[in-house]
Amino acid sequence: MTISLQRRTATSALAALGLATALGVFATHASAQSVADIKKKGEISVGMLVDFPPYGTTNAQNQPDGYDADVAKLLAKDLGVKVNIVPLTGPNRIPFLLTNKVDVLVASLAITPERAKQVQFSQPYAAATIVLYGKTTTSIKSAADLKGVRVGVARASTQDVAVTKAAPEGVEIRRFDDDASAMQALISGQVDAIGCSVTVAAQIAKRVPPNTYENKFNLVQQAMGIASRPGQDELGKAMNDFVARNTANGELNKLYRKWLETDLPKLQ
Repeated sequence: MTISLQRRTATSALAALGLATALGVFATHASAQSVADIKKKGEISVGMLVDFPPYGTTNAQNQPDGYDADVAKLLAKDLGVKVNIVPLTGPNRIPFLLTNKVDVLVASLAITPERAKQVQFSQPYAAATIVLYGKTTTSIKSAADLKGVRVGVARASTQDVAVTKAAPEGVEIRRFDDDASAMQALISGQVDAIGCSVTVAAQIAKRVPPNTYENKFNLVQQAMGIASRPGQDELGKAMNDFVARNTANGELNKLYRKWLETDLPKLQ
């Protein structure tokens, strides 16, 4: 064997070893986590949005607050552990979960077939209606009227998917890091309309003169679930049991009424 061939063989072996090591590390990170593990460490790390009021926001002390925060606290109480709420953005919710930076997501994550390939969802614990929200002076009655309209959305969100699916050719879709940025783009005139939840639309309405904007049409009704990593069947069952129990006893409805001033929708 020549020196050159020996080097190539050694390099290949090292590359294979590196790949095996990387896969081993990934396997470790992706290993199933149980309720017992969470109870042993005495804390559950919950990822949530803080830019999606009233589901996720911050209080006067700049601490996570909102419906999702209260659900996370109720979950921790149910498990008998402390809660560590980790603020996330829309695009990094699933990556944070899959890389073990959080144990579960209570992050207004809509249940979609695409996401269900990446994470496992509990039965719905909340719902939100996504609308096309724009200037009252802009005539938009359906998706067909969006041609030539500048529409803003939070990147990698359900509204992004819904607008992209509904929009005909000629629609300029501008993607922002989060709902707050899309909201500001609408108010500043960078876009003519945005895809957003009715709760975000209500927040905008409070900041501008009456009749500046209006709901144009509904894009989708989204159900949201607590997300855990694939293969964590026992943890997934615990999340389902938590939602079922606290739906039946009215605790989730109390929290929903507190933040959204209406009853929790009937969710399937």
